[in-house]
Amino acid sequence: MSDLEAQVLAKTWFYPYPLPSGRQAPTYDGGVLDLIHHTRTQMMQAALNQEFGADAGTRAELSAVDLACHQGWFSVQLAQSGFGRVLAVDARPEHVADTRLIARTLGLDAIDAEQSDIHALDTAALGQHDLVLCLGLIYHLENPVGALRIARALCRRLCLVETQIVPGQTGWVDYGSYRFVRPLKGSFGIIDETGETHGPEASTTGICLVPSLEALLWIMQRVGFSRVEVLPVPEDGYEQLVHHKRVMVAGWVD
Repeated sequence: MSDLEAQVLAKTWFYPYPLPSGRQAPTYDGGVLDLIHHTRTQMMQAALNQEFGADAGTRAELSAVDLACHQGWFSVQLAQSGFGRVLAVDARPEHVADTRLIARTLGLDAIDAEQSDIHALDTAALGQHDLVLCLGLIYHLENPVGALRIARALCRRLCLVETQIVPGQTGWVDYGSYRFVRPLKGSFGIIDETGETHGPEASTTGICLVPSLEALLWIMQRVGFSRVEVLPVPEDGYEQLVHHKRVMVAGWVD
């Protein structure tokens, strides 16, 4: 067992990383949430196979950005599936350190981890990438629309957004006068995480605007994705995805 693997095994992880020795990184939820990680991965890989082909050998020229990478789980999946360059970004320095550690432990030189709030990213400097991941992020933000604009600016081909959603509202609103009405394009629910900002999976600001599905699809189209589509969920997938409490949506740039 390498010194790097010993460092991985000495702490608790959110993700059940298989390690070179055959051991698995210990998870602090005792495996309760493993299914959501595997369901997201399965859905992501199906979308990547459809867009980029299933042969990992053809992906060496592809680049990706993993926004809110957490401990690097999806960045690892991308690097292991052949992506030549993966930029993993997270606001929390401990997540960036974890991502760097697991990438080194698994020998994945394609992963580069960087600390930044999503709204502070310089999209012009970072350029565009074949794939942008925005998984488990926007429902922890007070400015999800701005985050989706960042994701679009970074995207050259495909963006995957996975998020909790809230029940939608439809109908018409008197917009200043009963003579001037506007249709609702969706809605947001406000979730309070102000007492949880210290938590590794919570918002950094505490004010969370969670979109309805209608809102998410409409916004993604308006920020510049030419086509958006809700991805299918495996029948044996994580219950929230199966029961439409959260979704993974693909947005394409043509």
